[in-house]
Amino acid sequence: MSQGPIPKSWISAIHAYVPGKSTGADGRPLIKLSANENPLGTSPAALAARSEAAETHRYPDPDSKALRAAIGEVHGIDPALIVMGTGSDELLNLAAQGYAGVGDEVLFPRYSFSVYDIAARRCGATPVIAPDLDYGTDVDALLALVSPATRVVFIANPNNPTGSYLPAGELARLHAGLPADVLLVIDQAYAEYVAPADDDGAFALAEAHSNVLVTRTFSKIFGLAGERVGWGTGAPGIVDTLNRIRGPFNVTNTAQAMALAAVSDRDFVTATRDHNARERVRFVTALEALGNHGLRPLPSEANFVLILFSGKLTAEMAYNGLAERGYITRWLPGQGLPQGLRITIGTAEQMDEIAAGLRDMAEAAR
Repeated sequence: MSQGPIPKSWISAIHAYVPGKSTGADGRPLIKLSANENPLGTSPAALAARSEAAETHRYPDPDSKALRAAIGEVHGIDPALIVMGTGSDELLNLAAQGYAGVGDEVLFPRYSFSVYDIAARRCGATPVIAPDLDYGTDVDALLALVSPATRVVFIANPNNPTGSYLPAGELARLHAGLPADVLLVIDQAYAEYVAPADDDGAFALAEAHSNVLVTRTFSKIFGLAGERVGWGTGAPGIVDTLNRIRGPFNVTNTAQAMALAAVSDRDFVTATRDHNARERVRFVTALEALGNHGLRPLPSEANFVLILFSGKLTAEMAYNGLAERGYITRWLPGQGLPQGLRITIGTAEQMDEIAAGLRDMAEAAR
């Protein structure tokens, strides 16, 4: 058989995204704490709206007008400056595609969301990885790597998978150090978990400048991961660019109806944020008591905690041991963190069982 079509070299260099697992090695279902999903489920208002979605044989509103209006009202943003995506992942990829290509560079921190590397390579650009600052974003390291070829800079705030957070002053300093023709993408997938008083000022940057795109998702705090709804805001030129290349009917009827109800369900958002903050503190406190066994939980502003293992109990051992106990977590050798285990904040009972399991394994590994 003759050789078939040959993909572009930069496509062949992509390592496909690896989602969090939901089953053990033997195929049995496990309690899934590997994908940062909401342990409280989905907004009740969104569930009620699901049955009211438009008929499935009809195409959805291509512009998601009602949803954009509702998002704009909640956040004080002109709906004309909002663009919808099939999850925020679509918008991250479109940002790279719209502003970078062969010969260009896309810059992001080490230990950040793996989609950034994929987005860069997908459009033929070169990914450039800046050194971290104790597993967090180092503004100075990023600015030092900006070159005439830099077209896009990706920042997740809070960061995935480390949970680190850039305060407003540092984020503004990063933006101020970038050339005006470089697009700064601030990925806020976990922003709703941050206390409102600690807002990073990303929306204000996007409103005041022509080179900032802020993306958010309904997958996390709103509990709509299965519906794939994301959105972004930026200057008119940025929104226009993304609208030109996004899918024409990218948010389904059901997804629009559920997201429209969820965005206004502030009680569910508050309850989820409070639950996450409370259980994260309890979990981190339990982990810190295992510091003499080489376990170190990194500070997190998200709905997960990344634990570093430097003792006799390794991250791989902990990952397998927790799976035997019925829990799937996220071991991260593919992201350069073979010593790291990322664990989603679940219910109080789940976090107690995880902490107890780690304690038992750490003590047994002595």
